[in-house]
Amino acid sequence: MKFLLYLICKTIFIIVPLLVAVAYMTLAERKVMAAIQRRKGPNVVGIFGLLQPLADGLKLFVKETVLPSSANLNIFIISPILTFLLALVSWCVLPISEGSVLADLNIGVLYLLAVSSLGVYGIIMAGWSSNSKYAFLGALRSTAQMVSYEVSIGLILINVLICVGSLNFSEIILFQSRVWFVIPLFPIFLLFYISILAETNRAPFDLPEAEAELVAGYNVEYSAMGFALFFLGEYANMILMCGLTTALFFGGWLPPLNIVVFYWVPPSIWFGLKTTFLLFGFIWVRSSFPRYRYDQLMRLGWKIFLPLSLSWVFFVSSLLLSFNWLY
Repeated sequence: MKFLLYLICKTIFIIVPLLVAVAYMTLAERKVMAAIQRRKGPNVVGIFGLLQPLADGLKLFVKETVLPSSANLNIFIISPILTFLLALVSWCVLPISEGSVLADLNIGVLYLLAVSSLGVYGIIMAGWSSNSKYAFLGALRSTAQMVSYEVSIGLILINVLICVGSLNFSEIILFQSRVWFVIPLFPIFLLFYISILAETNRAPFDLPEAEAELVAGYNVEYSAMGFALFFLGEYANMILMCGLTTALFFGGWLPPLNIVVFYWVPPSIWFGLKTTFLLFGFIWVRSSFPRYRYDQLMRLGWKIFLPLSLSWVFFVSSLLLSFNWLY
């Protein structure tokens, strides 16, 4: 009973800050994009617009849920719930600081890949159950895009795993105590960062939600809380992918260059700062680059990223084997 209570408390400790982070990520995105485009952004609800996410959430909560008459209602309702839950479940294995993780699995990377790949089902179910050609086309686009870039993400992860020799996130982070992987594996980091932009359907790869031709993509028929759950799931996945990048390439909770002076800052703050920096990159890219065409997106994934990531696997593994042979 005590263990169950401890587990529930630990789960709440992960979920509540994540939901707050998702809410204020939307505000940060609107504020940063407004600053880049020389606008004011949200500034009415609360001081400097700080209560805007709460007002948006309340608006979506009290709105009437419209269910299309031609939709498959059971799957239509389950889809956003599934997408949102999968985004939360993925956080189980990602350590924010040493020992601060719900499940410190030895196959943590494998678990994260498996759960994130299940996110495709929520999207394809939403598009199909809506019984709308726009939603279905958006779902097909999104599914093809996610599957395509998961291949390159998996191959890029192999480079980190063969350097560490473990699938445990805590061991991967502690292995970077001397040097972060972003320095020796910088080209791989760039490939990974662009791949997670495509994996999370973010600009300039937000083709499933292309307003010009598909209205709003797979969630075009959703309103009120159904739309809100998709929205929360998308932003939770963004934060998750940036947290994953922090763990794999930026030393997780470890301070810069492992300098003793920085040790007065709590480890979880370092993790949060690095993740925030990467999330700022997401917003910056959205504000700066035009949307890709779909054929360009697929060409980038299969003809450029796949050969590059595969060649890096051969290069890194051969380099490590050479050093092992020398020493």
